[in-house]
Amino acid sequence: MSKPIKSLMIKAYREAFADLDGAVTIDIRGVESNKNNQLRNIMAQKGIRVSVVRNGLMVNAMKDTALEQIGEILDGPTAMCYGAESVVEVARALIAEAKGLGGLEFKGAIMEGVVFGPKDVEALSKYPTKDEAQAQVIQVVLGPGAQIAGALVGAGNTIAGILEAMEEKLEKGEEIAKIA
Repeated sequence: MSKPIKSLMIKAYREAFADLDGAVTIDIRGVESNKNNQLRNIMAQKGIRVSVVRNGLMVNAMKDTALEQIGEILDGPTAMCYGAESVVEVARALIAEAKGLGGLEFKGAIMEGVVFGPKDVEALSKYPTKDEAQAQVIQVVLGPGAQIAGALVGAGNTIAGILEAMEEKLEKGEEIAKIA
């Protein structure tokens, strides 16, 4: 391949992938063409793109980006899967579809500069997404406050009930017993 073509491909890779914070890499050599097309269509419906890349050009294009370490998981023919809301969602979708496809191999994943090996992609799919993690943090932060508020409201209701009973007795002209 000539240098001008390589430089154009590197530029195209940089434009397409430079803003990504992660991706999952797969080897689709063993997947039949019909199933490959089916996989790509299913992923597209979920907002996930599948692009076959040239490893050396990809490594050059990703210098000084969040995917700089991607060279560690590029070996042989590689397809990059990216998009959706997060890499976790990409991994979840691929794992769900991989069961029906024969020959799909995970090469690894990269998320915010952290490289995951082929065996770690399944573990990555079990991580919470950014939105799920934020919701969990909010629950942890607000949980004790809600419990305290509940305890205070409960005690306040008890006191209000006692005062209401005392008021009713006084209105009827009954005497209220003193507590020693």
